[in-house]
Amino acid sequence: MREFFAYFFGKGETEEFASFSLAHFLPILIAAGVIYLIFHYRAQLLESKHDVHIRYTLAFTMIVCEMSYFWRLVGITSLNPNPVDHLPITVCGWCVIFASYLVIGKSQKLFDICYFWLFAGTIFALITPTVITYTGPTRFRYYQFWLEHTLGYVAIFYMIFVHKMRPTLRSAARAYAWFAVLAAVAYAANRIIGPGANYLFMARPEDTPSILDILPPNFLLRLFVMIAVVTLLFALSYLPWYLMDRKAKKKEEA
Repeated sequence: MREFFAYFFGKGETEEFASFSLAHFLPILIAAGVIYLIFHYRAQLLESKHDVHIRYTLAFTMIVCEMSYFWRLVGITSLNPNPVDHLPITVCGWCVIFASYLVIGKSQKLFDICYFWLFAGTIFALITPTVITYTGPTRFRYYQFWLEHTLGYVAIFYMIFVHKMRPTLRSAARAYAWFAVLAAVAYAANRIIGPGANYLFMARPEDTPSILDILPPNFLLRLFVMIAVVTLLFALSYLPWYLMDRKAKKKEEA
């Protein structure tokens, strides 16, 4: 039994997860299916007494999922947790935490942060989940990763479809400002810790192939490209709402 737990909660020495495989697409398809059901039954969910149960269950699952990442590091000594790459300075991790409080308290400010951070940051983890290269579907980390990175989207779309929450231009500005704060913390952590630290991928390209390989190794160029990409993604995230508002305004004026 001890060997099983060591295997299940540990990680392999060879590549077990392949990008753009069934193991990659299946969790995303499941999340998309759940989001579709939320959209389809949005009116019934809002009027149902189960709405609060669903929101609290989502929050509990996301918190446990995020905390289990650190419980696993502490429980499996061979993983050797250290400040080089195990501090809670990630967009994905904070999105899950913020989303947990969002679905409970229905906070517009937390919605603003979660919405833009998910579509400007977490989206990269879904496209190239390189951090689970050595932990396939037979490992705990695989399920922890996909729950953490898909439940945030489920939560945000639940609040959009069921509780009619939406972003605004002020939302984008607020989320961008807090993103800058997290980037400053990551930069400081990378400088203080030194070699090996690469929070928010600001220090260097990753060891395994990912979409972030397009970033140049030079720090200033890397920072410039990251700012440009994040700004573009923020704009694209708000674009559907801008177009809907514009269409509604034209309809009113007609």
